[in-house]
Amino acid sequence: MKKGKFSLQIIIIMFVCIVVALSLGITDLLISKTITSSVEETQADKALNVARMVSLNQLVIDSLEGSSSSEEIQAFASQIKNRTNVNFVTVMDMEGIRLTHPDTEQVGKPFRGGDEGPALKGKEYVSISKGTLGPSLRAFTPIINAQGKQVGAAAVGISLENVTKAVNNGRKGMVIGTLIGILIGVMGAVGLARYIKKTLLGLEPIAIARLLEERSSMLQSVREGIIAIDQEGKITLVNRAASRIFKKAGLEEDPLGQSIEEYLPDTRLNRITKSGEMEMDQEQNLHGVTILVNRVPVVVENQPVGAIATFRDKTEVQLLAEQLTGVRNYADALRAQAHEFMNKLHVILGLVRTEQYDTLANYVSETVTHRETEVGFVTKMVLDPVLAGFLIGKLSFARESGVSLSINCENKLLKPENQKITHELITIIGNLVDNALEAVADRPTKKVDLMLDYAEDILTIEVKDSGMGMTKAIQDQILTKGFSTKGANRGLGLFILAQAIERLEGELIISSKPEKGTNFAVYIPYKAEDEQN
Repeated sequence: MKKGKFSLQIIIIMFVCIVVALSLGITDLLISKTITSSVEETQADKALNVARMVSLNQLVIDSLEGSSSSEEIQAFASQIKNRTNVNFVTVMDMEGIRLTHPDTEQVGKPFRGGDEGPALKGKEYVSISKGTLGPSLRAFTPIINAQGKQVGAAAVGISLENVTKAVNNGRKGMVIGTLIGILIGVMGAVGLARYIKKTLLGLEPIAIARLLEERSSMLQSVREGIIAIDQEGKITLVNRAASRIFKKAGLEEDPLGQSIEEYLPDTRLNRITKSGEMEMDQEQNLHGVTILVNRVPVVVENQPVGAIATFRDKTEVQLLAEQLTGVRNYADALRAQAHEFMNKLHVILGLVRTEQYDTLANYVSETVTHRETEVGFVTKMVLDPVLAGFLIGKLSFARESGVSLSINCENKLLKPENQKITHELITIIGNLVDNALEAVADRPTKKVDLMLDYAEDILTIEVKDSGMGMTKAIQDQILTKGFSTKGANRGLGLFILAQAIERLEGELIISSKPEKGTNFAVYIPYKAEDEQN
């Protein structure tokens, strides 16, 4: 996305100025004619009122009837003109001859403009015409004597220049008001832009859009399902991984905008929103699909405004854990065998240097025989190569640790019908043996016995150690997650063991007495591969 050329503040100011300018233009277009018409009507009423006043004056009537001198009527007309601020006041007789005029030289001459005819016929009106003083707005009123006879007409003119000036003054007020509006609008736009930027944490809209795109891409690319709700419990975010898990659980409908309680009745997100407390590593059944969920409140200014949950299919997590466990066990086995082999090489090197060749021959022969016997027994009795390799690795690890580990198998252990059981068996046996090896590490007699027995679709796994044993109180808590007698950050092995046994619908029995060792017995339903019907 390209960077924007203008900031939010500049854009708002430009927008306000454009809107006000357009409003000014449209307003001027719409009301200019109205203002002009109103001003002209006002000026016309003024001129007509002055003309009526002149026509009713007895001095004017007497002058037209020859009773008053022309100087008196001229003085009267000049006085009216000056006081009413009109362009001219003219009195004419029935022949259209002027008795008064601002220019005394025009007195006695015919009225000019050509629009006086109707006034001499008794009509009162307003017209626009050009006379000796230029274009003007003129009001005409007939002059009637006491006997009701028309003896002349009065004409009052207002210069069109004055009319235009009055119109412009009206428009000037509108323009000044508009400019003040623009100024106030710009000040308001600046304040609004600053407020918006403060609300948006100082980010420009282009930066927010880019940030939202990046965040959306990140949320959609993660493998964990993510679902978020607002304070009202409405779903506001669902990423692709979440949609995939929902479809796997048979939830095909688009969840966005729906109530979380209606879409996922068993969720606790609404409770998280209200309490503000997070919940981590919780199991939830989603229409037959078990998921591991972390629920966290969304807090703004120390107030929960929503909640967000991240989750994964528990099956995927289990497979990942099994893969990691297998790799770790494989690495431990290789390390143990390498260490054991290095010790034997040191013995062989010492015998070679001391030239004790007969002893060397016997040592090599015994080592090879013991190795063949040990490996041969395990591979003969345990037909699952993965489990057999695991047990051989444990034998080497035990020898490296100075512990006597014996493996007994009454009957051949055939490969399981379901290959996933092998991973569970490795988890169970591995945790039991490791726990036993640690239990005898500080004991004078370091002995661990592993017994495998398969009969009547039941696999029995029994691990005995010569450790110091456990009290009844410890036995009651030994399978609790995080409980350990070996220090901090421990207590997960037997918890994982118990979960694996539960998944296989098995049973665990613990027998232990202080100073007399511990015996773990596990009974698991086991269907062998060659027993399929």
